[in-house]
Parts: sequence; C-alpha cells; structure tokens
Amino acid sequence: MVQLADLFSVPEMCLLCNVAEYFERNHIDYNPEILFHDIKSSVQSCHPIMHEIVMKNVGDYIEKNSRLPEYFKKLANAGKKLFLVTNSPFSFVNSGMALLAGDKWRDHFDVIIVQARKPKFFTDDSRPIRLYDETTNSHVWDRVSKLEKGKIYYEGTVKQLQDLTGWRGHNVLYFGDHPYSDLADVTLEHGWRTGAIINELTHEIETLNNVNFKRNANWLQMLTQLIEEIQDYECEPAQICLEKWQSERDMLRNETKMVFNKQFGSVFRTYHNPTYFSRRLFRFADIYTSDITNLANYSVSHTFYPRRGVMPHEYISYFIVFFVASPKS
Repeated sequence: MVQLADLFSVPEMCLLCNVAEYFERNHIDYNPEILFHDIKSSVQSCHPIMHEIVMKNVGDYIEKNSRLPEYFKKLANAGKKLFLVTNSPFSFVNSGMALLAGDKWRDHFDVIIVQARKPKFFTDDSRPIRLYDETTNSHVWDRVSKLEKGKIYYEGTVKQLQDLTGWRGHNVLYFGDHPYSDLADVTLEHGWRTGAIINELTHEIETLNNVNFKRNANWLQMLTQLIEEIQDYECEPAQICLEKWQSERDMLRNETKMVFNKQFGSVFRTYHNPTYFSRRLFRFADIYTSDITNLANYSVSHTFYPRRGVMPHEYISYFIVFFVASPKS
C-alpha cells in the first residue's frame, strides 16, 4: 500500500485511475505493482517540462504575498536565522521566489539548499553537500566546509546542515507542506519543531464559520446526545421518536460532510472522526497554518500552548428526562 496524501499526488492518482480503467474495460491483463512504478516514473519525468512551462509565466501559477518579505525582515531583525531547503532546481526556485520576495530574495536566507531530494535529505548520511555554480548551471568540485550567505548549495544531508550551522533540536522550527517527506523525519529523528503549511485550511475555516454549517453541526451534537439517552426506552412512542431522530441524524451527517467537498468531504475529518491525514499531521507537526505570514500577527517570541483534549471518560453526560405521552392521554 502506498499513501498518496497531498496535492502533488493528484495527477498521479488520476493517471493511475485512468490507465487502470482502460485496462479493465479492454480486458488487458496487467501487474498493479508494475503499473504503479511506471506511472510514478512518468509523473516524475514531467517535472522538467512543468518547470519550463511555469517559468515562462510565473504569475499565472503563483499567488504573490506582499507580506512575505516584511515577515522575513521581522524574523531577521529579531536575530533569527532563516534557511531554505527545497527539492526544486535553482532556476525554478529563483523564478518563484523572485515573484514572492523580490529579485534580492536570497538576502533573506542564511542558507539555501536546492535539489535536496527530500526525504533522502533527512535520512541519508553520506551524500556530500555541493556548491552550485550559476554560470555553468552545475557544481564545483571543492569540499564544502562552511555554509555562506548568498551562495547556493544542493544535495547534502540534514546531518551536514546541522554540523555546519549548529542548528539543532528544538532550536529549529521547520515549515513544510508534506507530513512525510518534509516533517516526519526531522521531528522523529532530529527533534526539530515543525510547522505544516496546509493550503486547504482556508476553505475549511470558511466552511466552519458558515452560519448554516454551525447550526447543523450543533444540532447534530445535540441530536446524537438525545438519541443516546432515549435509545433504551422500549415503549412504542419512544421507539418511533428514536427512528425519526436517527433518520435526521444520518441526513445531517451527510450534509455536514459534503459541504466541504461533494466527493470526499473534509480534508481533516470524516464524519466525526479525524482523517488519516489529520492523525499524521497532528503526529508530525507542532503547528499548522494555511500561510506562513499568518504568524506575522504574533511576536517572534509568542508561544502556542497545546489545548487540553477531552477524553471519553472525562465527558460530563447530562441526563435528559423525557416525558413520553401515552396514546390514551
């Protein structure tokens, strides 16, 4: 089983479905494992083509955030060290970051590493870090013994990054947009603090704040509690009432799910349970947000404290007394 759990995987999932459906409809025998590996290779081979298309008109694909440069300056003025580790090649990164943070975007970062090949960047031990040569679009052969601001590096490992900078453990807050390739290894193996950038969060919060959704969600909770309390009454009026409530509850469950997405529901919740994505996100990320500049609303020394969750045995159940009228009354 392979987890395809992010927006980058959408084209891969669609192509897998389309090819598998073609084979099935035309009664063509195939090995699912071979199909998966071939599809994965084909999607990866498209990256250079995609990079060229995007770089021709970056503004059509990337939404500029005017707050980003100011937030970088705020962190730097507070004495924070900033670093960028990305799997993309320098030409692609340069085009995107020039739009987001200006032509002098490199001045904001103390260390820049491209073509890092995450998650191998976090798991490999012996892959040397190299200095990128912009004039030849290649690397120089010199050994890298220190990381200098303004220069571009590529490949390497997180071990070398930590050894050359001294940035370790809880002193590092690392943001990424993928729970596995970005966040899992650095928090489990290296003790970094981690933050997740989840773009879908904007739509989720807008939906949660919708008046109709709030009304349905609150009534769903109350209705569930009513059902729990009345379900043990065996008289006929109570059972009739119970059947109506259960039917209404089923309808509300579907409505509150489909309002996020008609096919899949919420990214974070399936009915009342967290999704697999949510559980992994909460496991690997100390904080998550839709946009890094949301943190600009807080001081650089702000602490986000964890909220106390309620366990099933800590829940206070308020007994509800029902007066069920008899048919003769």
